[in-house]
Amino acid sequence: MSSHRGIIVYALFCTAIFCEFASPSGYAAEEDRLIDVILAVDKEGKGHKDAVVAVQNLSSYDVEVLPVILVAMNKANPLAMNWLRGSFETIADRAISRGKNLPAKELLAYVMETENSSRARRLAYEWLVVEDAEIAETLIPQMITDPSPEFRREAVARLIESGQALKEKNENDPAIDAFQGALVGATDDDQVKAITAGLKELGVDVDIANHFGFLKNWQLTGPFDNTGKKGFFATYEPEESADLDKTYVGKLGEVTWTELSTSDPYGIVDIAKQIEAYKGAVMYARVEFDSEKDQDVELRLGTPNAWKIWVNNEMLFGREEYHRGMAIDQYNVPAKLTKGTNVILLKLCQNEQSEDWAQRYQYQLRVCNASGIAIHEAADQDNSTSARTTKSKTVVSQK
Repeated sequence: MSSHRGIIVYALFCTAIFCEFASPSGYAAEEDRLIDVILAVDKEGKGHKDAVVAVQNLSSYDVEVLPVILVAMNKANPLAMNWLRGSFETIADRAISRGKNLPAKELLAYVMETENSSRARRLAYEWLVVEDAEIAETLIPQMITDPSPEFRREAVARLIESGQALKEKNENDPAIDAFQGALVGATDDDQVKAITAGLKELGVDVDIANHFGFLKNWQLTGPFDNTGKKGFFATYEPEESADLDKTYVGKLGEVTWTELSTSDPYGIVDIAKQIEAYKGAVMYARVEFDSEKDQDVELRLGTPNAWKIWVNNEMLFGREEYHRGMAIDQYNVPAKLTKGTNVILLKLCQNEQSEDWAQRYQYQLRVCNASGIAIHEAADQDNSTSARTTKSKTVVSQK
């Protein structure tokens, strides 16, 4: 079957044409009705019987309906998504088995529009590859910063593989370029570690904390009382005024705000080791973040302690759970930042358990976009690209 690589560039510019072609207003009346029935199904089983019939009927259509199904998947709930996926695959498989081409231009346009459903984009891509495997060689390298973690991970993996191959051939400068290019889109810790190791062998050290966007310079105050776990629901003074000039009445007497920084490559602030191993205690951590614009971000937190988080005095989320463990991006909290200075306040609660495994009192927090790529403060934008590395110079000072 002939290669479709020649239409990749075309696909980048035909999204608008595709959307007009496949908009709901363009449905044939029966297609419209069948898709609406499938979209109406819910997890409680409502509409299930009707959806089964609709899927069977929709699956009998020809390939021209595939772009229409993809557009419908943008607004489908998880159950309806599975139904629509089944119809798409039935139609595509039947066409391929009969030697009929898929509507490649429209499917490629859908894949390249990053605001479309990640699951549906991946579905369209996988079927394009079934028809012509060479598409992957052209398409995936363009996805190094794609919002889809699956696409981005594959693009990063290809550059890591290229960097390793170049390094083994002693082509060091091209190898460095490949690794640094991979780092731009890498958000999975295993890939970042592979890139970091490859660059280190080439005399290049990576600022891991900067790459992930971990916040390292904090103000902390406390302890406040968490005896009997009462502190999580209690409202202590820092929640009402996180003014750095304030003095509060804490569990052990008067407390003020104290500067605390971390040199940990993963931005871990260790209260137990850097301040004191308080038990039955609440600590507050405050940081200012200078945003270059009004923007939606994700605050990604790791901690084994109970916690609450505020941005600009608005409480966003909290979780009363102790000693669950700790990992990068353990919790994901959507937030809105305004242009200029934003105040992030974190409440961390440690209980009174005395077992060895219950002694961790620490946290890490980073700011990123929905794809997991770091967002840096406005003052650091010019120098904070996630690919920032320095040949033969250590950028991160590790403990």
